[in-house]
Amino acid sequence: MATTTDATPKFHNHELRPLLSLEEQQQQDLTMDPSPSHTHHDGLLFWQFMVAGSIAGCAEHMAMFPVDTIKTRMQALGSCPIKTAGVRTALRSILQSDGAAGLYRGIAAMGLGAGPAHAVYFSMYEFCKKSFSGGNPNNHVAHAMSGVCATVMSDAVLTPMDMVKQRLQLSGGNGGAYRGVWDCVKLVLKKEGFGAFYASYRTTVLMNAPFTAVHFATYEAAKKGLTEISPNTADDERLVVHATAGAAAGALAAVITTPLDVVKTQLQCQGVCGCDRFTSGSIRDVIKTIAKKDGYRGLMRGWAPRMMFHAPAAAICWSTYEAAKTFFQELNDQKNSSSLT
Repeated sequence: MATTTDATPKFHNHELRPLLSLEEQQQQDLTMDPSPSHTHHDGLLFWQFMVAGSIAGCAEHMAMFPVDTIKTRMQALGSCPIKTAGVRTALRSILQSDGAAGLYRGIAAMGLGAGPAHAVYFSMYEFCKKSFSGGNPNNHVAHAMSGVCATVMSDAVLTPMDMVKQRLQLSGGNGGAYRGVWDCVKLVLKKEGFGAFYASYRTTVLMNAPFTAVHFATYEAAKKGLTEISPNTADDERLVVHATAGAAAGALAAVITTPLDVVKTQLQCQGVCGCDRFTSGSIRDVIKTIAKKDGYRGLMRGWAPRMMFHAPAAAICWSTYEAAKTFFQELNDQKNSSSLT
């Protein structure tokens, strides 16, 4: 008679849980999170996703802020100091008028907005990714939809500070329109009302929805592809994988959505440094104004620094985010293991 000793692993049903003794059951209960409703996936709590996202967002924007300043100056039309689309000329003009400090004008506003916004951004993304994908890592549509939901929520937090940041970037340090973040906030409230802070919100969402859809879908696909190239060393090279996948996703999404970014800049900076004012917040009116002054090529102004910003920024953001997640995962593992001793 043929032996049946190898039948168990072949027909073992992993979904059936073996009967445990009372002592084993108590030990297993200790390893479980006492508040499972607050845990999403990857073994992290909701607040840990928020902290990781906040750290990643601040690291991204602070590191790449000078490039963002150049892009903002290039996209602003009218009688602003910089009218050319050349990166070198834009940089030279900023350095001549304001010095190196001009590259960082408005960074405080971005610091105030980036942390909370990215906390919302990444925690919302993780929550939606789990809900929409059903745990399927190949569901790129779910990743894209999760990114769209995340950006709608985070843009509501970031848009006011982003508007302040861009106005400070355009107004020079000496004799500029604003002395700082709070001066800008007070003057905008006094002269234009609260609605000015959200004048570009609709355009921002319309821009960031496709941006994040392309970004997250590309990132997840690139990360999976890079991991499969060398699965044996994936754990050792995961920082490089996250950075490379993030850079590819950021660059592609940045180029595709540049026209809407130009419109957003126009709406946020209207009236500053002689930039045009618009009677309505219509995207069509802004596009017509840009096309009349600079042709439709004007809608691609700043695409090079925008790509130069988003490629390394996404690499920094994703690698920092994943590193923070790993830290919290190891911290949670240590807490669980210590509870057993």
